[in-house]
Amino acid sequence: MGRRVLVLPGDGIGPEVVAAALPVLEGAAALTGVEVELTHDLIHGQAWDAYGTFCRDETVAAAKAADAVLCGAVGGPRWDHAVPEGTPEEKDGLMRLRRELDVHAGIRPAVAWDHLLDRTPYRPDVVRGTDLIVLREMCGGVMFAAPRGRGTGADGRSEASDTARYGEAEIERHLRAGFALARRRRGLLTSVDKANVMESGALWRETADRVAAEYPDVEFRHLYADNCAYQLARDPRQFDVIVTDNLFGDILSDQAAAVSGSLGMLASASLATVTPPGTATRPGIYEPVHGSAPDLAGRGTANPIGAMLSVSLLFTFGFGDPATGAAIEQAVMATTAEGVLTPDLGGRATTTEVSDAVLNHLHGAR
Repeated sequence: MGRRVLVLPGDGIGPEVVAAALPVLEGAAALTGVEVELTHDLIHGQAWDAYGTFCRDETVAAAKAADAVLCGAVGGPRWDHAVPEGTPEEKDGLMRLRRELDVHAGIRPAVAWDHLLDRTPYRPDVVRGTDLIVLREMCGGVMFAAPRGRGTGADGRSEASDTARYGEAEIERHLRAGFALARRRRGLLTSVDKANVMESGALWRETADRVAAEYPDVEFRHLYADNCAYQLARDPRQFDVIVTDNLFGDILSDQAAAVSGSLGMLASASLATVTPPGTATRPGIYEPVHGSAPDLAGRGTANPIGAMLSVSLLFTFGFGDPATGAAIEQAVMATTAEGVLTPDLGGRATTTEVSDAVLNHLHGAR
């Protein structure tokens, strides 16, 4: 059965890392006999320069029709103030696409590989064996909820506000995705909130406890966000799946990234739901977590591993083929183990050299 993938290269180093990941996608598809149809479009800065909008209606329609969306990093200083008074969706093409596809379940893995432990800020005995996922809520909370904006206060000075609002249904579906993901892994789910000082956090915790009763096979606990940050720094190996809201998920997933040695290593999948292993999930957006790094664009040394591991997640979730997803991850691991590393990991390899090495290992594994 054929699969349709919409490719959105993004900005800065986005086109370079996506170009390096596409041969891995096509190579893995060829090895498994899957016919993949690629279509290409623009988003955010590239879309603004070409069309005067960060995300066209046509792009949204193409994404909804696809089995998966592979996206590069977006943004850069030249577009930061293009729509100063707009909504989050108007200011950021990727945020609009997430909302339009309703892909609330943001899967952000962080794994410590033995041969890269010296690239992390941790002592090897503290981080060795860490394999966790931060499941960030992507479509609500303080990033989107109203009222929000800037104005003038009673004292005549500027003020700004953002609203941390969640509905019970939003929290419930996200917690269900967390439990489903924990069932696919080691069966430990940690829910993170600030129920002690935030009403939205109190509702989050109440809803989490109610949903948890339906998953007696999953070990479940609560942590306050500040304690979770401390525990991630002290002993990241204790975590399996961390499920949390949009703001805390943004912060904690970046903190968790330290166990991998570089932001360039980190992949993500944003899904509308988490289905059992071996079943395809659509729609989904797959993208490296790192930024667009415009200062590195054009040098040919950007780390493509985050984009390649996003392709691994695409096969695992978007195509319902975890075996091929694992094979891609193993090919990346073998490449880094033999020292084919970009400068952010202390190496001298180019983006293309890493891509070629991963593809060679992938072909050699099948």
